[in-house]
Amino acid sequence: MTNHATPSHAIIIGAGIVGLYTAFYLHRAGWRVQVMDRGEAGMGCSAGNAGALSSASVAPLGMPGIVRQAPRMLLDPSGPLSVPPYYWLAAAPWLLRFIQASRPDHVAAISQALKQLLEPAIDSHQQAMHHLGHEGLIQITGQLHVYPDEKAASKDSAGWALRRQHGAQVEKLNHQEICSLEPQIGPHYQFGYFMPDQGMVVNPLRQAQTIAAALAAGGVEFLRDEALTLKVDGQRVTGVESRQGIYHADHVVVCAGAWSSKLLACLGYKIPLETQRGYHLTLPDSGIALSRPVVAADRKIFVTPMEAGLRLAGTVEFGGLSRGPTPRRLEPLLRYGKLLLPELNTSAQAQSWMGHRPCLPDSLPVLGPAKKFGGLWLNFGHGHLGLTMSAISGQLLSQAIRGQAPMIDLAPYAAERFQA
Repeated sequence: MTNHATPSHAIIIGAGIVGLYTAFYLHRAGWRVQVMDRGEAGMGCSAGNAGALSSASVAPLGMPGIVRQAPRMLLDPSGPLSVPPYYWLAAAPWLLRFIQASRPDHVAAISQALKQLLEPAIDSHQQAMHHLGHEGLIQITGQLHVYPDEKAASKDSAGWALRRQHGAQVEKLNHQEICSLEPQIGPHYQFGYFMPDQGMVVNPLRQAQTIAAALAAGGVEFLRDEALTLKVDGQRVTGVESRQGIYHADHVVVCAGAWSSKLLACLGYKIPLETQRGYHLTLPDSGIALSRPVVAADRKIFVTPMEAGLRLAGTVEFGGLSRGPTPRRLEPLLRYGKLLLPELNTSAQAQSWMGHRPCLPDSLPVLGPAKKFGGLWLNFGHGHLGLTMSAISGQLLSQAIRGQAPMIDLAPYAAERFQA
């Protein structure tokens, strides 16, 4: 008589794109998988991101010299960074760690760790979408970053040097060359960089829903519930206590985005996870026909052609998880979008959105085992690169959970790096 072993069982907390890819790879390996989320699969930042697959973004947000640049950014009410007065005290510990991470020696190590995750990132997306029969969701379009002039671009010179150092293809363009790629870019932008091997997702929400539908059809159970705390027996996590009851599993994976640190606090983890609230406007009738993501780099605004229309995304706003959107943060998207693209139809009805990017001060995610507790695995904090890193992060974590050696060393992404 054949002995059929019971498949290993994992509960994944979080049905965003990171959690869905983690479930995808575990399910493909034959595991029993449950995915828990209080909302629908693929919503939040998984639906609201800029759609860019930025595999060359090896420069962390905190670069040398950020301390000199930050005051001017903060004093600009329409600038790309906003910390409201009510949130200064709450944000201060994170900002101090962010400044520490911007030291040159730290930046070199962070950049190398980012490269490890980013280099195979687009391939992982393509392979997964090929497996699901939805290759068209991923497109290699290149990515265009534009500046008013070369002097404005010089403020980001260290970041571009890091990209080149780590092997990125970067082409320098003048205004005529910019317009040969995107004819509707206006005369304000006279200088740019083009990276031809970068990609995009034409509809991030549809991508997440495609994965979720395939998982559900394959027997993965989606639990519409909110995780409240993790169940522990000795030094092992054995399940999840939710609003609706207690669920037991061999392994628990925390992929709860900006809410992950609160869930782990009950186990003594103090992870400096901050929400950088991002905004977007999607214009179904924009009057603009772009072929790729275009970044107004002086304003950190991404403009991406998507199935639902032209998406203008960007800004960083600190403010916590409980407050509603700040409507005035949307206005610069239209104003600077019009400067970038003078033909932009700003009178068209726009769909607005605000979401919570889960950001850590060193620009690296938390990825790998929780070393204090058996059965607990972590995959969150990907910041502005959550979509890009989602597939490779899920693939790597699946390998580690199943006892295989991951393709890359996960040590730089350990949660314990914040415990000293």
